[in-house]
Amino acid sequence: MKDGDEHAFRVLVEKYKNYVFRTVFAILRNEKDAEDAAQEAFIKIYYALPQYESQGFKTWITRNAINHAIDTKRKLQRFHESGIDTTPYEQIASPEESVVIPLLRKEQRHIVRNRLKELPKGYQDLIYDYYICEKSYKQIAIEKKLEIKTIETKLYRARSWMRKHWKEDDF
Repeated sequence: MKDGDEHAFRVLVEKYKNYVFRTVFAILRNEKDAEDAAQEAFIKIYYALPQYESQGFKTWITRNAINHAIDTKRKLQRFHESGIDTTPYEQIASPEESVVIPLLRKEQRHIVRNRLKELPKGYQDLIYDYYICEKSYKQIAIEKKLEIKTIETKLYRARSWMRKHWKEDDF
């Protein structure tokens, strides 16, 4: 798909269109604007595919969609603040970071928590501390009486194990 296969991209759009729309809508809170922004986000995703580096694909798409929605929201706010359009515009009650990103993190923590026992024993506590308890490398290193570099290496290996053994949509 990274080489411009349009059929594969259509399949990708079909699979993720509702998800991307919901993500964008959570930020824009306007159905028409969210539909337009979701389509534009897919265009940006298509052109950004060559830069995709095999991290979690759903997470990567989400990040692209959120960034585009934030940009769209800013443009719409500037447009409405300029006085060009006098029709009322729905304002979002809370910033997008406080709505969407914590929900995504919560969903990711839930998935990891449910699958934690599948990890090799040496990685379970580390992944739990980092992703579920949201401890820093430094905190974990102090608690486990290890060097920060050791924690970085172990987390890297744990993530590699997860990528190898779990589907991308699982984390």
